[in-house]
Amino acid sequence: MKRRSQAIVALTLAAAFWAGNYVFGKVAVADMSPFSIVLLRWSIALVPLVIISQTVEHPDWLSVLRHWPFLLMQSALGLFAYNFLLYEALRSSTAFAASLINAANPALIALAAMAVLHERIGWRGAIGIAVALIGVLVVLTQGDFSTLATIFTPGSMLMIAVICSWTAYTIAMRKGPKLPPITAVTIQVAFIVIGLGNIAPFVGVTLPSSGPALGSLLFIAVFPSCLSYVLWNTALTVIPSGRAGVFLNLITVFTALWAVATGELISVAQIVGGMTIIVGVMLTSWPSHGVVDSPIPRSQSRAVEQSRQQS
Repeated sequence: MKRRSQAIVALTLAAAFWAGNYVFGKVAVADMSPFSIVLLRWSIALVPLVIISQTVEHPDWLSVLRHWPFLLMQSALGLFAYNFLLYEALRSSTAFAASLINAANPALIALAAMAVLHERIGWRGAIGIAVALIGVLVVLTQGDFSTLATIFTPGSMLMIAVICSWTAYTIAMRKGPKLPPITAVTIQVAFIVIGLGNIAPFVGVTLPSSGPALGSLLFIAVFPSCLSYVLWNTALTVIPSGRAGVFLNLITVFTALWAVATGELISVAQIVGGMTIIVGVMLTSWPSHGVVDSPIPRSQSRAVEQSRQQS
């Protein structure tokens, strides 16, 4: 239960930091190209990630690198595609609107987890997903469901691609080799920096030209880049991806809080919808009776724990 509680806290913090990526990403994309933001954020984040992974996990880097095809794929899905498409979407969409579409991600992850990983979410999990989606619809439509058709814009289409890429990243992380989570993220970041660095001379890189843009880039490099990915991948060693995915609904709630902090107004419908989303997350994260909530078999769990103790 202690590890589970820690994982829940980790998923919540990851969502809060990713919400900041939407808000500050909107500021950054007004001054820099999406390609530049992705390259610069990961270049800044690489050094602290190396230090964190070495300090916390003491990994055998060469052993982890033997899984480079898997890590390269994850790098392309979760670090490049997810963020590049998100920043492209923020060019034509508000941070809050983008986060609302992102709130559909947990349902997609849960369905993919059932289909690919054969995970069971239980009746509470199913109800939780439904409740969370109702909350999203309330926020999205301001309580008027007749306005749903208006969400299909170029920005929303890009956000659908965003949630598809993150679903693939999450499912692959659960199905892939059991690697030290922080080290795995660090190597993925290194692949992105090397790959995009080689492309940069042909594409061009724009640097931040204002204080807000620079501050936004630094925030993105530290919190959504370093901490969110570390917290998310660590939590996935404890909580199944179908349940963990529901925490992505909290990005919408935290984005609303970020919006209020920066002076934007939110409506009663958004508040009610946000509270409904939280209820859905709580229902889904609470294990149902008779449902085995361990994300990996007990024998593998012992092996992972022994490996951690040895490291």
